[in-house]
Amino acid sequence: MLAALDAWINLLGEGTPVMWACAAVGSAGLFLRRRFPLTVFLLTLPMTLFMDVAVAPIAALYTLAASTRNRPLLAGCALLNAVAGTLAWPLSDEFDGDRTWTLVQFVYALATAFAPVLFGQLVQARHDVARRLVEVKEAREHERALYAQTVLARERAQLAREMHDVVSHQVSLIAVQAGALQMAAKDPDAREAARTIRTLSSNTLDELRHMVTLLRASGGKATELAPQPTLADLQQLIANSGIETTLTGELPPGISTTAQRTVYRTVQEALTNVRKHALGARAEVRLWHDVHHFGVTVTNTAPTRPTVALPSARHGLIGLKERAELLDGTLTAEPTPEGGYEIELRAPALSD
Repeated sequence: MLAALDAWINLLGEGTPVMWACAAVGSAGLFLRRRFPLTVFLLTLPMTLFMDVAVAPIAALYTLAASTRNRPLLAGCALLNAVAGTLAWPLSDEFDGDRTWTLVQFVYALATAFAPVLFGQLVQARHDVARRLVEVKEAREHERALYAQTVLARERAQLAREMHDVVSHQVSLIAVQAGALQMAAKDPDAREAARTIRTLSSNTLDELRHMVTLLRASGGKATELAPQPTLADLQQLIANSGIETTLTGELPPGISTTAQRTVYRTVQEALTNVRKHALGARAEVRLWHDVHHFGVTVTNTAPTRPTVALPSARHGLIGLKERAELLDGTLTAEPTPEGGYEIELRAPALSD
C-alpha cells in the first residue's frame, strides 16, 4: 500500500499508461518478495527509472539482502538501483544536463540503495547469532547432562562395590552359620528356624546380586537381569517368610506389571517388619478390589515374644509410599487397637 501510494503521488497528473503499468507490477510484486526476492527487485527497476520512488525498491532490496549471502549479487543490485534512480526518462534529456549534478545524484542514490542492503545483512547476521546461541545452549545442556550421568555412574559404581564387599559378605556369613546350625541342631524347631534363615539369606544374596548388576549398568545398555517379582511370586514369598500368614482375596485381572510389583514389595516390606518388630505375631495378607480401586492390606497381631531392638531408618515405608505415588495411589501404615500393625496400599483401578 505504501509503495502504491508512493507511485501514485509521483505519477499524479503526468503518468502514461506504461508508467502506471510498471508502478502496478512493481507494487503488486512486493506480495511475493519473500519467495522470489531477486525477481521482485528486478520488477521494481522500471518504477525507479520512470519516477522518483523509494518504498518499493528499498523493500525489495532489504528482503533480498536478508535472504541471500551472495555479496557480489547484492552489490550489483544496489548499483543497478542507483543507476536506475539517477537516469532520467527520456534518456536523451540525461546527457543535456550538468554532468557534475548527475554524479552527485548517483552517489546519493548509491548510498540510499546500500542502506537497506546493509540493514538486511545486519538482520541476517543477528539471526545467525541467535541460532548459534541456541546451539551453544543446547551443547552446554548436553555437556551438563553427560557430566551428571558420569557423576551418577561413579556413585552407582561406588555403591555397588560397598554392597558387594560389605552387605553381601555379612549376609553370606549369616547363610553359612544358619546352614551349620541346621546340620548341628537336634531340636526340629531349631532346625526349621535355621533352614528358614538360610533360605532367606540365600534369597537376599540373589536380590543383592541383581541389584549390584543393575547399579553397575549405570543406565547404559540393557543388562540381562532376572525378571522382577509379580503376583505369581506372592505365595513363595509368604512361604519363605517364616511367619504364620494367611492370604485371602484377589486382584482384578489384567493388572499392570508395575502394579503387581508394587503389591509384591508392599507385602514383602510388611512381612519384613513383622519379623523384625513383632516376634511371634501372625499376619494376614488381604488382596481386594472394587469398582474404583484395588489394593492390599497386611495386618499383623501383637507380638507374643519380647522384641529385639533392630536398626531401622523407615526407608522401607518411604520407598513404598513413593511406589504408591507412581500409581497415583496412597499408602497408610498405622497401629491397630489390638496392639498389632496394618499397612494398606490403595490405588485407582485403571492405574498402570
